[in-house]
Amino acid sequence: ASLAPVARAPAGLAGRGRVPRGARLRSPVALALVGAGSCLLARSFVGGALGVSAGTGRGARVARAVFGGPPAGRDTPIPDAPAPDATHFLTGNPMYPPWPAGMEEAMFGMGCFWCSENLYMAKEGIYSSQVGYAGGDINNPSYQDVCTGMSGHNEVVRIVYDPKVITYGDLLKVFWERHDPTTKNQQGGDRGTQYRSGIYYYSEAQRQLAETTRDKYQDELEATKAAKGRQISTEIVPAPTFFYAEGYHQQYDAKPGSRRYCGLSPTGAKLPA
Repeated sequence: ASLAPVARAPAGLAGRGRVPRGARLRSPVALALVGAGSCLLARSFVGGALGVSAGTGRGARVARAVFGGPPAGRDTPIPDAPAPDATHFLTGNPMYPPWPAGMEEAMFGMGCFWCSENLYMAKEGIYSSQVGYAGGDINNPSYQDVCTGMSGHNEVVRIVYDPKVITYGDLLKVFWERHDPTTKNQQGGDRGTQYRSGIYYYSEAQRQLAETTRDKYQDELEATKAAKGRQISTEIVPAPTFFYAEGYHQQYDAKPGSRRYCGLSPTGAKLPA
């Protein structure tokens, strides 16, 4: 059987024999050409024909054989994380707190974090945004760790915004309408627990609004049959620790020469006012 579509490579692999998204690796020779240890190879194991979505089954055994066991994490940030003085590619504002007085945070998982950050980062009222990993079992994971499917993390975007300019409700409207919250651990061709739908709240007010809009959107999905009977699978939980992803992932879609890609699969339903 063919393996799942391979995915984006770290910057060092881009343009150097990288297998395009949508290509399928069909033989051990092809796998060897990608290179053991690269995220391309890891992604081919996660959630595709080999059946890995939670670190179990035949695919997980293969992944452990390739990567030498489950990822262990580390005590310090990954070497490729943004530098402490890094600034946002579009806004020019800091990538690390403390944030200015009055700013608030939001965190969402909605598939590929290139795509989800792109939906928010240029909107008026966004002070800064960062992509990273959250909700897993180890500290300071790398992209390769997450791609094994065994760290438990989600690809997330953290948004720092001015609520006087753009509200949390505005952010939620984008969240619900611009991905499919009913396909658990999947957005389009991207499959694995790192692509699960999630709202990670920082306050009770955020939790209440997230749950209220979830219920309204479920009603709309049922009324329009946009999800073909599927139920929303979005997890709504307190914001876990946010670990910065590698610098080359940050504001990826805004940078010159980026590979245009969006794996999000909206249902087409609109969130009622």
